Amino acid sequence: MSESSQPQPGPEKATGSDGTGAAGTLVLCDARLADGRVVDVRLSGGRIEAVGTAGSLAPQGTRVDLGGYLLLPAPAEPHAHCDTALTADAIGPATDTLEDVQRRTTEAALLQLGHGATALRTHVRVGDVQGLRSLEAVLQASRSLRGLAEMAAVAVPRMLTGAAGADGLAMLRDAVKMGATVVGGCPDLDPDPAGYVEAVLELAAEHGCAVDLHTDGDDPARLARFAAMAGGLRPGVAIGPCAGLSALPPEVAARTAEQLAAGGVTVVCLPQGGCAALERRSGALAGSGRPAGPAGRQAPVRLLRAAGVRVAAGSGALRDAANPVGRGDPLEAAYLLASLGEAGPDAAYGTVSAAARATLGLPEVRVEAGFPAELLAVRGDSLAGVLSLAYSRIVVHRGRVVARTSAVREYCDSAAVVALELPRQSQR
Repeated sequence: MSESSQPQPGPEKATGSDGTGAAGTLVLCDARLADGRVVDVRLSGGRIEAVGTAGSLAPQGTRVDLGGYLLLPAPAEPHAHCDTALTADAIGPATDTLEDVQRRTTEAALLQLGHGATALRTHVRVGDVQGLRSLEAVLQASRSLRGLAEMAAVAVPRMLTGAAGADGLAMLRDAVKMGATVVGGCPDLDPDPAGYVEAVLELAAEHGCAVDLHTDGDDPARLARFAAMAGGLRPGVAIGPCAGLSALPPEVAARTAEQLAAGGVTVVCLPQGGCAALERRSGALAGSGRPAGPAGRQAPVRLLRAAGVRVAAGSGALRDAANPVGRGDPLEAAYLLASLGEAGPDAAYGTVSAAARATLGLPEVRVEAGFPAELLAVRGDSLAGVLSLAYSRIVVHRGRVVARTSAVREYCDSAAVVALELPRQSQR
């Protein structure tokens, strides 16, 4: 059964001289919006040119029939570990040659693009044995993906204080010069967490970089000091996954959340589980031998949002040592938040779309004229429905279709199906 009687372009090849492709006019027809309206949307020059009632836009350019699809602002991935992705099945330590890291990073980014994430931020270890090799591979992958997805790299040194931290600080400076646009790390693992944070914030202010730090968030005094230090830093400060906040007394957690909000600090939670950079820390703190995740603690998203904290949701580990079955699917992150009662469907999707894009410093997307043409069409008629069960997706980046997934479910003959006049085939 065809999903559409109209031409359905597959992912297009980048043809522009800059590798991003020369996107012509694309009209998305009969798309349902989250508010229930059914519209046509015309895209041109990488932006939404016009939105009108179904059938109202003049036929021009390529047309894509989105009948049966819900059209949404595209999600973004605010917390990935692409350089270590897809290594869970490796026998022994995963290889870290430049070629292998670039291949893993590219494959992981494309997997997430297929789910709808047209932009992502990936954390990359710098220093130690690998030096800047993994970062170099990630930056090469980012360049090769131009026109398909946007990728920003976070430089993650191990230690930044004391004699051992001098090399890490020098490596972090080199990483920024090489092309890392965000500075991060794991202050919880440094002998002097406050000194680590101070070093990161100073370097970020010096170079105009965003900050994105891993922390369990179980120390309210440390978070309060961090919020005070980070206040006003541009282009922004994020921390995560902050699962330890949920273990604090409610009044302490609420007060800490208010301090984070006052400092303009974003919290990036990981509903699908912990990530490799916090694996050791989480297991040691919990005394359980396993990282925090769906079976353990989660950041108190509802409490944070009530205090005015911007909360974005990321995927974290993607089939690596921290999570052997990670999917890298933004819709799954939103689904988990909704199913756990941390947010309604609309707010849950907002954590992986509007909040995630803002965390990455990207412009807002609405399905309105003038906004960037970063869109995700998902088969379904409501946001709750697509978070529950949605496989068929069409991904639009810079005004052109860059990924497409189609799924059809078929059932064998059944007397019940015949008696109830149910379809033997459904599209998901």
